[in-house]
Amino acid sequence: MARVTVEDCLENVDNRFELVMLATKRSRQLATGGKEPKVAWENDKPTVVALREIAAGLVDAEFVAQEDLVEDEPLFAVAFEEEANEPL
Repeated sequence: MARVTVEDCLENVDNRFELVMLATKRSRQLATGGKEPKVAWENDKPTVVALREIAAGLVDAEFVAQEDLVEDEPLFAVAFEEEANEPL
């Protein structure tokens, strides 16, 4: 695939700062969070895949935040359940 440019990404994100933050969070999700990419991986690094997703309009700040919430929910549920089952 052709290179991803900042201009391609800025069509879907308001400014460069938001682009950097969004790409960072999404690439971290792809690299360590076990999230599935919305575009073909094509032997790219997670950062490039995140930028390609942003340029394609498949990922935005709301999507990344929702993915983080879904990831966190089971951890809290397990922690609270274990604490509730402890003897007093």
